[in-house]
Amino acid sequence: VAHDINVNHRNDEYLDGFELPTELTATTDIAEAVGDADVIVMGVPSHGYRSVLMSCAQHIERTTPVISLSKGIERETLMRMTEVTLDVLPKHDPNLVGVLTGPNLAREIMEGQPAATVIALGDGNAATELQRVFMGRTFRVYTNPDVVGSEIAGAVKNVMAIASGMAAGKGFGANTLATLITRALVEMTRLGVAMGGDFRTFSGLAGLGDLIATCNSPQSRNYKVGFGLGEGLSLDEITSDMNMVAEGVKSTSGILQLADRYRVDMPIARQVGRVLYEGLDTSQALHELMTRAAKSEFKG
Repeated sequence: VAHDINVNHRNDEYLDGFELPTELTATTDIAEAVGDADVIVMGVPSHGYRSVLMSCAQHIERTTPVISLSKGIERETLMRMTEVTLDVLPKHDPNLVGVLTGPNLAREIMEGQPAATVIALGDGNAATELQRVFMGRTFRVYTNPDVVGSEIAGAVKNVMAIASGMAAGKGFGANTLATLITRALVEMTRLGVAMGGDFRTFSGLAGLGDLIATCNSPQSRNYKVGFGLGEGLSLDEITSDMNMVAEGVKSTSGILQLADRYRVDMPIARQVGRVLYEGLDTSQALHELMTRAAKSEFKG
């Protein structure tokens, strides 16, 4: 990949069909990559995040902002990625550890389609500086001090994208999808607020924005997994030819454990977990969701 980027100015392994800027260079030397960096962006899936960060920890200055792009939960510890960062870098300034998150499907970004994102960071001045760094002609960046809410929104969104894909794979239409996204937002907000997030975050780009994009797009790996399950394929059949991780497959169990820890009801996420880990048929999962006891919209 590094050779392809440096020589051909492409990354056909992960995002084929696009020319990369000639100023962009890649290296396989982790110390070279982070040693003199003004900002470190961790574009690593949650299951490999800790090991990659540990491999370069000694080269990271404690005042260098560390920004995660990962939308997952560490399975073994149930930590968010900013928590993992501070666990690996205990002397780092916690206000300089944050996330960049939102409805940011990579192919559309590369095509120059208008999009927006959120930089969530405790240090407001640093957030404003990074806002300018990441802002582009067709890529708008907003700041948000709510790191917890922004991370939980991204992790829960992946679970819900699997559910949305399941519904689409079964041939259901707009009514079903609208219902699912709306109730998914409820579950996301419940957990995020219980964990200390700002409820406003979940109606913003990190929450609702990312839900709408990912729950509607075959570009999403999580949606693809759900779609295949809805069509009746096994998880192994679906993932066998995927060269990148569908975060929701790994993080659903962590989200459900957090829901139990914080005593939050998440019926959609629960059914996704049963389909993924227990082999529950997707039709049965839907039937059980639709036949739950009738409740108030705002309490159930």
